[in-house]
Amino acid sequence: MSQLVEALYPLPDFRRTPLSTLRWWESRRLFYNKVVGATGLVTVAGISVISLLPPHPVPVGPLPMIAGSIVYGVLANGCYSAGWIVEMLARKVWGRQAPDLGPVLFRQGLIFSVGLTLFPLLLSCLLWVARIVVATFGLG
Repeated sequence: MSQLVEALYPLPDFRRTPLSTLRWWESRRLFYNKVVGATGLVTVAGISVISLLPPHPVPVGPLPMIAGSIVYGVLANGCYSAGWIVEMLARKVWGRQAPDLGPVLFRQGLIFSVGLTLFPLLLSCLLWVARIVVATFGLG
């Protein structure tokens, strides 16, 4: 298997103990942070460029971007930790019959995090289009 396939479709934790589940999740945290962090850099760069485009540029200072990125990173890692908590709770409730949730939760959480990280860039694009419409039709 390629490294990307192995990262996105990992084998579940077969030992299924709380410690092995925690190890399973934590062994993937760096990959998660790299992917979400790289996506965040794309978002920050995109917003920075779009905010400078005419008409009526609205430059965004570095301090709000840095502060927002730090807060977002901490919150994203908090949500990542919810993955192993949910998996352990499922095993507590259903015992050995609990499904192997780790791979599915990891993959879906990563996809959601990337989408959520790109969302401000989408909003920035929409606001730029709104600035163009306002400037073109003299609505402002």
